[in-house]
Amino acid sequence: MKTYLFISIFLFVAGNSFAQNKKRPLPSTPETEKPATDSLNKTFKALKWRNIGPFRGGRSVASSGVAGDALTYYMGNTGGGLWKTEDAGISWDNISDGFFKTSSVGAVAVAESDPNVVYVGMGEHAPRGVMTSYGDGVYKSTDAGKTWTKMGLDKTRHIAMIRIHPQNPDLVYVAAQGALHGPTEERGVYKSTDGGKNWQKVLYVDKNSGCADLSMDMTNPRILYAAIWDHRRLPWQMVSGGKGSGLYKSTDAGETWTKMEKGLPKEMGKMGISVSRANPERVFAVIESDTEKEKGGVFRSDDAGKSWERVSKDHRTVQRAWYYIEIFADPVDENTVYVLNSPALKSIDGGKTFSQVFKKTHGDHHDLWINPRNNKNMVLSNDGGAAVSFNGGETFSP
Repeated sequence: MKTYLFISIFLFVAGNSFAQNKKRPLPSTPETEKPATDSLNKTFKALKWRNIGPFRGGRSVASSGVAGDALTYYMGNTGGGLWKTEDAGISWDNISDGFFKTSSVGAVAVAESDPNVVYVGMGEHAPRGVMTSYGDGVYKSTDAGKTWTKMGLDKTRHIAMIRIHPQNPDLVYVAAQGALHGPTEERGVYKSTDGGKNWQKVLYVDKNSGCADLSMDMTNPRILYAAIWDHRRLPWQMVSGGKGSGLYKSTDAGETWTKMEKGLPKEMGKMGISVSRANPERVFAVIESDTEKEKGGVFRSDDAGKSWERVSKDHRTVQRAWYYIEIFADPVDENTVYVLNSPALKSIDGGKTFSQVFKKTHGDHHDLWINPRNNKNMVLSNDGGAAVSFNGGETFSP
């Protein structure tokens, strides 16, 4: 009992003493009079920050040059807005901050007849699941990117391509791929005749199928070709292809459309399409199709889309189609065509055989602008940003 009483008294006294010591203020010293940050500020005041990288632009699926100006290019990032270079890609400046309400860019187009007019479609079109960000429609600049105006189409979510009439910058078409994760009616091809103030949906298939690519015959801009893609991104899979997929052509400036079928697979997934500027009778398409009887690859028409023939079954052209599968006809040489995938591929025999190109830049390729006046000059969008070339892709800017 005595032992228990002694221990209790000891604990009470010790605890009370600890409480008193805890409340007692510490003696004032030079170290406690000023915050520690003041000392750190003095220590590091002489140091200066410098950027040590990484020196990559980040994933880009949209870029464009300016015909007649070899130094100026635009790059749309999937999470960083719109950028511009005026020194052929050596340095880039953001020109969308303060104007754009979303940051993912899916399409960029500069009017050939007036380089001050630039249209940007929001929402990246290469779907990667949770990483894919949607957009809020179309923005337009009439002063080469200094200021921007919102032009509607807010619910299109993902815009894959914008085409502008070569002589009239107010006549513009938008390829709306549409919402990635669910059915919507804001898909297909939209047309504006007043510079984006008003829009008319001129091609619509169904709520699950959007426009993944759009090509204009620049020698006769009343003729357009559209690739409609039935698709859906689910948490556990990418649905690519369905009854809504198909290739379409218009000969009346988008007012009516005809589905092209002769020589094409009956079941198709994602597609890209491009009409040759050098020979508008020649149209190229890269098509995903994996049924037992029909296989995909590169198809070519030499009668402006009336009939088609598969000219290449090279699997590299259609691998991981839902993320890549873009095709671009050379504007000068009718036999040269590029297919973007991982890797990038080039054919000089009308699409029959392909070789790997663009090896000296990032490996995942999504968009290509080729100068219509000089096919050696191009800007390439890939997972490392945008890069400029003046020698046909042998070398690129950083």
